[in-house]
Amino acid sequence: MPIARTMTVAFLGIEPKPVDVQVQLLGGLPSFIVVGLPDKAVAESRERVRGALSALGLSLPAKRVVVNLAPADLPKEGSHYDLPIALAVLTAMDVLPSDEIARFAAVGELSLDGRLSPVAGVLPAAIAAGAAGRGLICPAEQGAEAAWAGEIEVLAAPSLLAILNHVKGVCVLEPPSPRLADETGPSPDLRDVKGQETAKRALEIAAAGGHNLLLIGPPGAGKSMLAQRLPGLLPPLTSREALEVSMVASLAGLLQDGAIGRRRPFRDPHHSASMAALVGGGRLARPGEASLAHLGVLFLDELPEFSGIR
Repeated sequence: MPIARTMTVAFLGIEPKPVDVQVQLLGGLPSFIVVGLPDKAVAESRERVRGALSALGLSLPAKRVVVNLAPADLPKEGSHYDLPIALAVLTAMDVLPSDEIARFAAVGELSLDGRLSPVAGVLPAAIAAGAAGRGLICPAEQGAEAAWAGEIEVLAAPSLLAILNHVKGVCVLEPPSPRLADETGPSPDLRDVKGQETAKRALEIAAAGGHNLLLIGPPGAGKSMLAQRLPGLLPPLTSREALEVSMVASLAGLLQDGAIGRRRPFRDPHHSASMAALVGGGRLARPGEASLAHLGVLFLDELPEFSGIR
């Protein structure tokens, strides 16, 4: 039996790894099986895909539908596998042409009515797709985010039906444009601080040399106020740096409206935060506060109270 394929990605930390989504329709009792070390969210994609196809007026064939996520030894987690599985199933059913789908990688979570919901990691997924010589199919809300990956074709679709209409030429989707974050609002500025000349001089030296800084003083001395103004002393992010910071934010699901900015990040975790929240963690590592502060400022207020530092 022929095998239908689409491409997606799995994330190891912030590094996207290509995943080959293979679908084969076999004889036997009707069933829908997902193999390839999927987690609970990936295994549940069977019902979301089934519901999305039903919303299109389609039903799964009365066959054994086997979905393999290769490489099989790489753990797969997250709901972004819904869309590539659905596209591979539709290709196996001859609803979509295999040569057209082969030009794209895909990420996206499916609703039962066929709509696409945003997922984390679209920007690094788009960069990985571009490196593989493919375009990317993603939810419409994240098209601007994917467009930052460079000269790749991006299909930002609101629903599975919109993808079918685009491929068949019924209603062609407009390519999204990259979007910059609105950073016209005021930010904390060191000029607002009156006095504290020695402390301000220390901040300027730390900013100029990229040094760590330890602020010691009684409550109310202005330590937090000074630290909040440190990013304003740093130069704006370069284009490459902004892309790096945005990739980390995308994996954490913190990239607002797919817009990329040039301001340095400032992270201020509470001292009750766990070690995993600070440095990242989980079965498949997710960014922690230290990673989210990449190329910016990580402010640890009440430093001795943090677990593992005492």
